[in-house]
Amino acid sequence: MNVKIKLSDCLRPLMLGALFLGTTANAAVQSIDKVVAVVDNDVVMQSQLDQRVHEVQQTIAKRGGGLPPPGVLDQQVLERLIVENLQLQIGERSGIRITDEELNQAVGTIAQRNNMTLDQFRAALSRDGLSYEDARDQIRREMVISRVRQRRVAERIQVSEQEVKNFLASDLGKMQLSEELHLANILIPTPESANSEAIQNAYRQAMDVYQKLKQGADFGQMAVARSASENALEGGDMGWRKPAQLPPPFDRELSAMAVGDITQPARTPGGFIILKVLEKRGGGTQVRDEVHVRHILIKPSEIRSEAETKRLAEKLYDRIEAGEDFGELAKSFSEDPGSALHGGDLNWVDPNALVPEFRQVMAQTPQGQLSKPFKSPYGWHVLEVLGRRATDSTSQAREQQAMTVLRNRKYDEELQTWLRQIRDEAYVEIKLPGADQAAQ
Repeated sequence: MNVKIKLSDCLRPLMLGALFLGTTANAAVQSIDKVVAVVDNDVVMQSQLDQRVHEVQQTIAKRGGGLPPPGVLDQQVLERLIVENLQLQIGERSGIRITDEELNQAVGTIAQRNNMTLDQFRAALSRDGLSYEDARDQIRREMVISRVRQRRVAERIQVSEQEVKNFLASDLGKMQLSEELHLANILIPTPESANSEAIQNAYRQAMDVYQKLKQGADFGQMAVARSASENALEGGDMGWRKPAQLPPPFDRELSAMAVGDITQPARTPGGFIILKVLEKRGGGTQVRDEVHVRHILIKPSEIRSEAETKRLAEKLYDRIEAGEDFGELAKSFSEDPGSALHGGDLNWVDPNALVPEFRQVMAQTPQGQLSKPFKSPYGWHVLEVLGRRATDSTSQAREQQAMTVLRNRKYDEELQTWLRQIRDEAYVEIKLPGADQAAQ
């Protein structure tokens, strides 16, 4: 198991194409560093570029793809570092801070997702040539970038109930909610206010890429070398998407495509995009187990100790076992205001919505029987299982899926526009040898 790859998977919702920085790259850094780009009020150093290029080269090699020419790769990686730097500067100006407690929690979550303790996680990083402190610093940066995007992009996106209803009622919505596609993309950008000549030039570049792909060129390698999308350094991997999350004409075209197919270049607000279908997986009916349950809750308080609370719950259990009516006792004694007036009835519930202690006892109690008193974070309970059923939750799930699809589609479009905007508005002077000098 390669820890570096698994860490990148865990961080994918936050990643900008950055990978953790390895100590092996540091050995290749020259003792005298130099600036390769001035980015507003900050700079990108040669050592940063070398480290990131080294990591990208390792990732491409492990994926089995060929490397683009060094100069092309350097410029691609530098562009990603510039955009990353701009977002970090926005975070700094906005006062976004990641506390040590938040960072520790994030590191712990990553370790847990890799089925490791924190000590095992540290050891795994060391075996993979990674510094634990460098890894923490990278995680902190990615968390800052994620919050910047949340404030500047995600929080502005609204999806109305009517949009969801319209989408679900459309032929496109019905079709797209039935499957998911694992996609990769290549973006050939056009300037925000491009003239016809610039657009034609971008189209010719996109068609050149498309023809090379049709002739057998590796998609991931072409993405690294030519794409301006933020996921270019991951071979253009976009993860799993609903076709409807993508702008026309891809929303209707992709479902009919086979795995391995690529689309012809299509114009979008950010430029010309080519997509490849890497995998497909279907939808289908979604069934949810539900339990009809009622309970009596007794809470400890300032005037009733834990032991006294337990004894009262045991007495109520004995009274029910002796034949007294559960519902009447619940109305008189239960301290769950939401169910007491209904005789303790919680109606049909999804077990996953309940605390583990309640869920476990409920699962072990046969239908029509009473549980012995047990404790949860809320107090002491006695419960009775009245019924069990499997419910088709497809309709509810589809509404949530539709909301997610529409939000993601708007977010993807808005994010690309926003990233291009902050890049166009920034002062950037590239000092990388062999690169075009640019100053905005």
